[in-house]
Amino acid sequence: MSARVFLELLAREASAVEFEGPVLSARTGGAGAEALAELEEAKLAALKVRALLRRRAKREAELSALFDTAGDLAGLRDLDAVLEAIVHRARQLLGTDAAYMTLHDPERGDTWMRVTDGSVSAKFRALRLAMGAGLGGLVAQTATPYSTADYFADERFRHKTDIDDAVLEEGLVAILGVPLKLGARVIGVLFAANRSVRPFTQDEVVLLGSLAAHAAVAIDNARLLQETRNALEELSEANRQVNAHSQAVERAALAHDRMTGLVLRGGGVEDVAAVVTEVLGGSLTVLDDAGHPIAGDAGVLEEGALGEAAFDHPASGPETSSGTGSGTGSGTNSGTGRRPGSKPTARRGTRKAADVIADAARSSRALGRTVRQGDLLVASVDVGAEPLCTLVLRNGGQVSDADQRILERAALVTALLLLFRRTVAEAEGRVRGELLDDLISRPALDGLADRARRVGVNLDHDHVVVVVRHGGGRERAAFWASSQATLHHGLAAQRGDEVVLLLPGDRPGPLAKRVAAELSASLGHPATAGAGGPVRGTAEVAAAHREAQRCADALVALGRAGEGAGARELGFVGLLVGEGRDIGAFLASALGPVIDYDARRGTALIQTLTAYFGTGGSLSRTSETLHIHVNTVTQRLDRIGQLLGDDWQAPERALEIQLALRLHRLSG
Repeated sequence: MSARVFLELLAREASAVEFEGPVLSARTGGAGAEALAELEEAKLAALKVRALLRRRAKREAELSALFDTAGDLAGLRDLDAVLEAIVHRARQLLGTDAAYMTLHDPERGDTWMRVTDGSVSAKFRALRLAMGAGLGGLVAQTATPYSTADYFADERFRHKTDIDDAVLEEGLVAILGVPLKLGARVIGVLFAANRSVRPFTQDEVVLLGSLAAHAAVAIDNARLLQETRNALEELSEANRQVNAHSQAVERAALAHDRMTGLVLRGGGVEDVAAVVTEVLGGSLTVLDDAGHPIAGDAGVLEEGALGEAAFDHPASGPETSSGTGSGTGSGTNSGTGRRPGSKPTARRGTRKAADVIADAARSSRALGRTVRQGDLLVASVDVGAEPLCTLVLRNGGQVSDADQRILERAALVTALLLLFRRTVAEAEGRVRGELLDDLISRPALDGLADRARRVGVNLDHDHVVVVVRHGGGRERAAFWASSQATLHHGLAAQRGDEVVLLLPGDRPGPLAKRVAAELSASLGHPATAGAGGPVRGTAEVAAAHREAQRCADALVALGRAGEGAGARELGFVGLLVGEGRDIGAFLASALGPVIDYDARRGTALIQTLTAYFGTGGSLSRTSETLHIHVNTVTQRLDRIGQLLGDDWQAPERALEIQLALRLHRLSG
């Protein structure tokens, strides 16, 4: 048989097994040893040629893929499309089950999954690889290709649970990774992976490295293209700034005219805020002298509202509009006890938004101009070293100097409005305070009801007298009380170290609790409120005032400073301090459900309760006293617990119940 048969097999691209056929046929046909040796030699040569042809074909396909990738780069296609095509070609050319690419994240110092092909696990697609962790982290750290035929059995890599879990969920076994490099810098890793054990040849490593080089070029081209676009945008921005300057001058003049008109027409702080936001955009918050919001978006004071931007330069303090640190603001930070501009003692980013804004406001008043803090612009005004108001503008964009002058003018106009409002409130507060003093001190004076109607108070309706012990901050407490009286059509007066309010309502306890909570929040320290009433007319106000004083004194004596209550909420103590000694209300509060149950069912729960306390809480002695079985006593006490609540035997509650039992027995 001639060796030509092997050429025919090569021509029709036969499989390697078919090359054994001619040798077997010759051996079967009885060919001599020399002929068989010649055929064997020809077969080996043909197989070598076949292997060479297959390598050439594979190399041709690889070069074609690289050529196509280069064409994609030359065509400046979308970066995502180019990277996806590279990863897909890597998977096809290496014949792997999956291919993927991770890119370096400079901020977090790890790599993240950029593109995948053939992946089926969401956990794997969301994977992040720390530098040096796993095969990919090692490639990124060392800038050297690495491969493994069996990842989980390979101890060369630092295995981490989250990485191994994701790889296991994806089902990958053999992995090859090569670095994406720009010069000496690694910007990512390109991977090819199989779901079964498989070694990777040096040719496959070289091929994947070539594709990785193309991917790095694509990423760098995208960066250069973006830089070119940025340069064009900067040129356009310069042109826009020229146009914006002239528009800003016109806008400032218009805003000034509008705010001046508002003052002349009697507009309020909300109207000024509306003009500022309409002209400058963003959202505006107006703060009073204590830093509390009185108009606009109160969310600026919430925790985390400033974001990280407010803490970019913790050692330099707030920035002025020209970008220099303030450093000259007066006073200390009320929240941290440090000078504005000094180095914070707390961890970066832990300061409250309100404290940061307070620092910026002090700097603004000291400098006499707007101060930037993160994405906020702060303008504050004082009179005689006393803060009046602070305007906080949140605007993510750039605000020109002319626009900052608009904010400063708005702060001045707001300060004038607040001064006028304060003057009016003080005058009206004096009128209301004098009327309440007369109602308490001289209730028989003629014309009190008419004076009350002139300020919008109808004494023919139910009112509650509230006495507040505030422990300092007299001016602040008096202003708060005057504002509440005006808002709720009541009266307020400062009498010695206490604030007295006469407010509409028929529930002294809840009203006292609200007043105590709100004034405590305004002052920043506990305020204790006692309430008396409800009352109608002019004659009962003085008695209700005395009852409210006793309630406030009782709360302080009981160690309940910062709370609010009426005689009813104080239990048996209320019997001692209450003006009317309302025994019926106390009995209803302490024993009402049990008394009603006995009346409806004809039971003897009150008798059982009296005997139980009379025997010192002994079940057996109670049963002897009542001549009933111990189980019956237990059942009755269980019923009493259902009616009065599980805490009826607590010391304080038990004392009230025993006092109520005595009063019930005395009242017949």
